[in-house]
Formats: sequence, structure tokens, C-alpha cells
Amino acid sequence: MRYAYLKDATDNFSENNVIGQGKMGMLYKASLPNGCVLAVKKLHDSQFLEKQFISELKILGSLRHINVLPLLGFCVESNQRFLVYKYMPNGNLYDWLHPMEEGQEKAMEWGVRVKVAVGLARGLAWLHQNCQTVKIIHLDISSKCILLDQKFQPKLSNFGEAMLVSSTCASSVNKFWEMAPVKEDVHGFGVVLLEMITGMDPSNMTASSNNVLNELTSSSDFHGAVDKSLIGKGFDAEIIQLLKVACACVDPIPDRRPIMVQVYEDIKAIRERCDLVDESSMLTQPEICPATPEKSVEIEMAEFQ
Repeated sequence: MRYAYLKDATDNFSENNVIGQGKMGMLYKASLPNGCVLAVKKLHDSQFLEKQFISELKILGSLRHINVLPLLGFCVESNQRFLVYKYMPNGNLYDWLHPMEEGQEKAMEWGVRVKVAVGLARGLAWLHQNCQTVKIIHLDISSKCILLDQKFQPKLSNFGEAMLVSSTCASSVNKFWEMAPVKEDVHGFGVVLLEMITGMDPSNMTASSNNVLNELTSSSDFHGAVDKSLIGKGFDAEIIQLLKVACACVDPIPDRRPIMVQVYEDIKAIRERCDLVDESSMLTQPEICPATPEKSVEIEMAEFQ
């Protein structure tokens, strides 16, 4: 995309259009003359970020999944780098769970949190089992990199640190699941689940707090660990089940952590027990691929929640 085009759409990258800031750069809202809205990431001027820029282009430029943020274009102007994405009107998950100002809390109901958990698990499971020559390990999972569209469908973003692993034969599958980076993705997902259940900021989650949460899953007195807005709404049993999944994902012994495909199936079952099946049309979506060399992608019916 031309630099002049992006400059006009962001009003010369005005502070009024800033919608976020991350390790790689500043994110701007870009309004087009035809009424469309985009999100433009202006990367910090750093030679170190060239690798991340290329990684985002290589990965997001070739991926299309309901739970992966769509990359629409890029721009290189002198020493400046820009990435252009689809605009997500509901921002990131972190801001919903940890509002900046008191009295302006955004109420995220239990059903929406489960919806986000299912979508995120589905997206990560698909990345880990993508059979098209490579598997993808995100390596930067956090609530800040989970963006929410108009219907609160989660979109994974920030692939600058992602790792690509060749998967040319079925014999490599078991070794892949044993890799430390894969276990790191599972741990990151577990931390996000704990955020959604407890409302606790991830910076305050220590090994000791995780041990306490493990104890609470087998105790009738778990209310002290759960976000107060979720208590007494009739979903206590499902909250405990999701808490157990989260604790399994953050197990201090990586080899005991589940794989994302199993996590996805477990959370789908919890959602169904909550009677939160999506009412929208069922659409065909590349989702979980088989561990066989004969087929490249297995098409499943993915619930667009």
C-alpha cells in the first residue's frame, strides 16, 4: 500500500487515531474515503524489528483462519515499515479484563469469555497442526495480542516472534508436541484462561498463585479466586471445569501440559454444557489437520462463536 494512502487515512498518523501501542510499534485507526476502517501498525525505527516485520509478512500473509488476524497489506517508505490489518472494533482482550479507569469497567459476561476461550484454543490448535509444510508456534501469547471483532470472535495477532517448524512427515508429529516452545504456547494460553476466570493481571501470577488455584479446583470454596462478576450466575460448575483446564496448561512440569487440540475439545465440551452453542450459520473452515501424510488439511465444521 502506498505511504500517501496510509498517511491520509490516519490524518498524518495523528495522536487522535492511536488505538494501541506494543513492542513492535504504534497502532493507528485508518478511515478510508469509502467508509472502510483499517488498523495500521507503524513499526518503531529499529533495525532489530526488520526480522519481526518479515516474520509477520511471511506468516500472516499466508494464513487465513477465523481466529487469526487478517493482514491486508504493508508499506515500506524509506526507513519506515508499516503493516495493515483488518480493524477490530472491540480492541484487545486485556483492556476488557483490566480496565484502566475505575467506574468504567467493561462487563464481559461468562458466555463471551467462553466464546473467546474456544476461539483462541481453536486458533492455536490449528496453528500447531497446520499441515501445509509447516507448523507455527506463536511464542508471544497474551491477552494483549488477542483482538476482538464486532461479535467478540478472538483474533490472534503479533506473530513477530513466531517460530516455523517443518512438518514434512508424520514421524515428526510426536517430537513436535514435545518441543519446549510448543509447551510455552500452551502455558501462555493457560495464563490467558486464568485472566478470564480470575480477573488477575498476568504480571501478578506467580508460581505460588498457580498452586493456590490448583488447590481451589478441588475445593468448594473457590469464590475467592474467581472474578466477582462471574459469581452467582449459575455457571459455577463450568467455571471450575475451565479453571482445571487452565491449571493443566500452566503445570510447572511442561511435559504434563496437554496439547492444544485436546484443550480445544475440552473447552468445546464446557461450552456445550453451558448451552452456549452459537446461533449463527455453520461455515466450513480449515481447522484441525490429521497426523497423516495423505491429506494436507482436514476440513471441519467450525462454530463461528
